[in-house]
Amino acid sequence: MEYKDYYKILGIAKDAGKDDIHRAYRKLARKYHPDVSKENDAELKFRDINEAKEVLKDPEKRKLYDMYGQDWQNGGRQQPPGRNWETGSDREGHHRSSPHFRDAYGFQGTGEFSDFFNNLFGGTAGHEPSGGRYNTIFNAPGNSHEAEIEVELTELFSGATRTIKFQVFEAGVDGKATPKEKTLQVKLPKGVTNGSIIRLAGQGEKGFGGGKDGDLLLRISIRPNSRFHVVGHNLHTSVAISPWEAALGAKIPVQTVDGTVSLSIPAGAQNGKRLRLRGRGLPRKEASAGDMIVEIDIRMPHPLTDNEKELFEKLSNISDFNPREKKTQRAKQHEEL
Repeated sequence: MEYKDYYKILGIAKDAGKDDIHRAYRKLARKYHPDVSKENDAELKFRDINEAKEVLKDPEKRKLYDMYGQDWQNGGRQQPPGRNWETGSDREGHHRSSPHFRDAYGFQGTGEFSDFFNNLFGGTAGHEPSGGRYNTIFNAPGNSHEAEIEVELTELFSGATRTIKFQVFEAGVDGKATPKEKTLQVKLPKGVTNGSIIRLAGQGEKGFGGGKDGDLLLRISIRPNSRFHVVGHNLHTSVAISPWEAALGAKIPVQTVDGTVSLSIPAGAQNGKRLRLRGRGLPRKEASAGDMIVEIDIRMPHPLTDNEKELFEKLSNISDFNPREKKTQRAKQHEEL
């Protein structure tokens, strides 16, 4: 389908105002009117300039064209939201066309538009012969916006309020879509985690012709934390212990997001063993909070003192433990040093 550059058709700039559009239309309409022009393609050109004027003089249609029109040339990802053209098509979607119309400048022509116009705006525009002007009514929802909001882990526990600034486009009095900054205060709801989406209904772009406003979708991104890795609503962390704490068992302090708890290390704990602290993860909306998963990291004293070295030598002499007796050497994935 051929893309229609309405600005080029009328020979005007993209920031042209209503007066510029009217002047350009009058000049071209006199030149290409089928009743007076001798050019072979006069009727087609006359249709194009009427179509261009129909779109660019209407602020809402001009905004749609500026936002979506070029996507048609590039095979846009999806068609703009559906319209209800009350004077252009019936409820079953069958188009009603007026064979002739006389516009506000006295030029008479066909009421049919191109496939590009029909696909972009949902059907042939209706015309009101008695009033001498277009009477196009359509209903389309506004665009929804998606933005990412980065939060601290602690904010998900406290239910903090964040100030969000984002940009929407609104049609001005000249029909040109202009950016506008919006500011909202958003309270982080209970239960969100990394990747969660908060929907703020009606906070996107305004709808057309009475259509509902779009939504603002906020995707939660939790800022990396030096102590915790977030997986769903669970928190993963690693804690270092000594060889004797692993061998004999111990109670050690472990920091949570909002405090400190005591973790019991079972006697004989192996390096990499994971212990679960239930309910110490991220809050959920309705169910109990997630868990905190603590991985044991056995650390050797370094460098050894003379006393430590002597004790380890004694242990070596009296112990018959062989760590390689039951577990042979095996491959392990690792990062290059």
